[in-house]
Amino acid sequence: MSSRRSLAFSLSALLVFLFTLLPSSLLSAAPADDLLRLHQLRLAAQKSLGDFYMYNGMEGDQRYARMIGESLQEGQARLDSLGEMPGDASKALRAQLQTSWQSYRSGLQALMDAMRKQGYTDLQPVADLADHNQRLMAISQELYQKIQQESGFSVPPLTQKSREQSLLMQNIALDYASRSASVGTSFFGGGEERAMDVLVGDFASKLGSLSAAQQNTPQITAALSAIETKWRYIEKSLRNYNENTVPFLVSKYSDSIIEGLEGVSAQYAANQQ
Repeated sequence: MSSRRSLAFSLSALLVFLFTLLPSSLLSAAPADDLLRLHQLRLAAQKSLGDFYMYNGMEGDQRYARMIGESLQEGQARLDSLGEMPGDASKALRAQLQTSWQSYRSGLQALMDAMRKQGYTDLQPVADLADHNQRLMAISQELYQKIQQESGFSVPPLTQKSREQSLLMQNIALDYASRSASVGTSFFGGGEERAMDVLVGDFASKLGSLSAAQQNTPQITAALSAIETKWRYIEKSLRNYNENTVPFLVSKYSDSIIEGLEGVSAQYAANQQ
């Protein structure tokens, strides 16, 4: 019996020893992956609302109905794939996020049904949907921070900055679509209202900061240059949002800019491991 105990103890000690030898990149994989999924869920939530404004403003254009469906599927998949949370607070926030997501998703689907059946939506349900979205974004942001706090893992600075830039672009597109559809005055995800010209200036400044980062590889520099070209194409329209709105153009280019930024973010993450 004592030999079995000794063997069990030896195996346990060996496992602990081997665990300490694992690369830090492997040990941090779980929180890093969950933080990426959470970021992608936030992007999907914002895109779905922006595309709803486009759907509403363009009288039920089915391309936006399809994109809304894709964003909802994306958000649900990212939520479902979140792993075990690192602590009690993050577990509680995840439960809140699941409830908030279902409320938002149900509200959006109900508005889509109303558009299909009667060709329009009342303003109050649209305002309620925006409120659901803001709560969802606030909870997801809190969870994003709590996972880092409880796991001891921090998203590398340039990866985080590029993710924030993606969210800022998505929120600018959302705000622009809201104004163009005449369903809101100024909307900024997470409950913060800021003037469009302030958002545009903020994006331009932060994009310049990313482009000037000393850690940029030639591939990242080229990707950011392509993003800057696309940004300049819509920047004037965004600044002059009250004149000759071009929501389709802004939606199209913002999607491409976000795709580019997410690629840059992935390169930063790979280089900073």
